[in-house]
Amino acid sequence: MTQKLPDLEVLPRDISAYRDGNTGIDYVHRFESGQPGPHVLINALTHGNEICGMVAATHLLDTGVRPKIGTLTVSFAHVEAYNAFDPERPHENRQIVHNLNRVWSDEWLDGPDDSPELRRARQLRPVVAAADHILDIHSTSQDVVPFWVYPAFDRNAKVALAIGLPPVHLVMPSGLGSGTPLIQHGLHAGPDAPGAAMVVECGQHFKQAAADLATEVTMRFLAHFGLVDKDPATPAPEAQRRFELLQTHVIQSEEFRFVRPLVGFETFAKGDLIATNGPDEIRAPCDECTIFMPAQRAIVGREAVYLTKPL
Repeated sequence: MTQKLPDLEVLPRDISAYRDGNTGIDYVHRFESGQPGPHVLINALTHGNEICGMVAATHLLDTGVRPKIGTLTVSFAHVEAYNAFDPERPHENRQIVHNLNRVWSDEWLDGPDDSPELRRARQLRPVVAAADHILDIHSTSQDVVPFWVYPAFDRNAKVALAIGLPPVHLVMPSGLGSGTPLIQHGLHAGPDAPGAAMVVECGQHFKQAAADLATEVTMRFLAHFGLVDKDPATPAPEAQRRFELLQTHVIQSEEFRFVRPLVGFETFAKGDLIATNGPDEIRAPCDECTIFMPAQRAIVGREAVYLTKPL
């Protein structure tokens, strides 16, 4: 499994000017309207090389977006990994030790382990807990259609359907199955959450289209909750496609192999062999089993593939 170097249409920029926010936490900025309304968190750079979120977050700060109601918080999560970007190895700075989007359980955050990701998650813990609604901006290593990812609660589905962009949804009835993501931290995990908490996967990491989509979805997300005015030119949502996450597989062996090269959204019939994972086989659990985010390199301990079915 080798990973071809992508075209670098969008590159990281120096974001050190955004370090000193107004919250006492580096790279976290908060703006209060003084009017009643929800607290919305826009979170970028959960993974260091997913730079479309940086583009969206700096757009908010550079253009002086301020909430009409409620509170807006803008966060750059993993700046340490972001600053480690190497254009010759553009996939290497996703994380330094741990996946920052899998450590948001009390077990990890209150535990004895230490890493750059755990230190940053512990810093950001009150930021995430304070938000009513969360948009966590991500991108993908392969150039596939963008999609939402969210726990299977109506509060999330209603927002994604209302915003309408992207028109593909990955719905998680039981979480990811490989750790706790930021959008399921604390109260955000359960039925009594204060609001929607969602990931948007905007497309391939370094595509201009991914950066443009991240900015557009961010503005629509804020408009949905009334923090900014809705753009009257926003088109009506197109037809939506929804998929239910069935299984998450983690790479167990450096000999992990897919039966053929996969980029995402390929389909398999029930029982078809998808990959070999050391001594184990990964087979499709249903007809129309649809692949999401297949790993491009065999790194033990990281997710191999998400298996879904259409809803």
